[in-house]
Amino acid sequence: MTSFLKNAWYVAALSPSVGRQLQAVRILGEAIVLYRTEDQRPVALEDACPHRKLPLSMGRLKGDAVECGYHGLVFDCSGTCIDAATQERIPPLAVVRSYPVRDRYGLLWIWMGATDQGPLPEIFDIPHHDDPAWHLTLGDRMLCQCHYLWLVDNLLDPSHVAWVHRTSFAGAGTDNTPLEISVKPNGVVCSRWLFDKPPPPFYAPLVRFEGHADRLQHYEVVYPSIAVNMSVYTPAGRGGPGMVDDAQTYRMVSYNFLTPIDEDNTMYFWLQHRNTDPGNEEITLRNAQGARSAFEEDRVILEAVHIGMKNKTTRTAGLMLDAAAGKFRKTLDEMIAGEQAALR
Repeated sequence: MTSFLKNAWYVAALSPSVGRQLQAVRILGEAIVLYRTEDQRPVALEDACPHRKLPLSMGRLKGDAVECGYHGLVFDCSGTCIDAATQERIPPLAVVRSYPVRDRYGLLWIWMGATDQGPLPEIFDIPHHDDPAWHLTLGDRMLCQCHYLWLVDNLLDPSHVAWVHRTSFAGAGTDNTPLEISVKPNGVVCSRWLFDKPPPPFYAPLVRFEGHADRLQHYEVVYPSIAVNMSVYTPAGRGGPGMVDDAQTYRMVSYNFLTPIDEDNTMYFWLQHRNTDPGNEEITLRNAQGARSAFEEDRVILEAVHIGMKNKTTRTAGLMLDAAAGKFRKTLDEMIAGEQAALR
């Protein structure tokens, strides 16, 4: 059984990276070609001509259609063959799959599942996206040579920062403060408050107050693979469930979009969102560089985990901090099994 949920929106690319050139991508093990029409509408087609399966991305654009580079079959935006240059009759099986695609948040989203079951669901919502008091960075991406669920596990584990991110996100209490887990209809949350601690190196110059802080680590993953990591800082004594939310409250939200390429590779996209200094490009650049550096630290660890787990020769040992990831995986497995049963 595949570990991919088909009926979901995934990020296919950063929107600005897709233009009037044929761009080959692979998502959930499927070869796809992306491009834009002359009026800038995004298009996603199966990247395989039905004649001899040459990638259409090796062909060329003719207006808004794609011409195969082998024998000139031409396919429109719906995947229908509209010209077979070597013969008058178009073969009835000369068709490629067309995928729904949408631009949102500077990201190009693709629907990988069924399209005959009614209207498609809404794309994941980012609160405050259009709020001028908040700043949203341009998206970024990274190739991770590991299964996407290792990234999901990592993004449901606040404790790893104590060892993986020693110079950025780590801080007092990150190694031993108990975790709280809650299950939501659309995902799992693992979180905790760290009280009366100095802010860690990454956040110390960003918070709006001096001295110790109460810090919320909120790690959430929405099915199948969208992670929301939120850090909240208040002056010490003002955090917790009854948090005082005022001008001194600092919020940084990292939206992480994990798109499986196949069973061994994942394209990791992300956006950073903060409730301060919307016009300060110096802070934006520093945050962007800090985020990429931290995600590079994760990448190195998780690529090694992928190899180790794929080639293990002895039993593995579980830890209590795996509980959130375990709950997430169990429900996701059930969703995938249900989806595949419906197809059968």
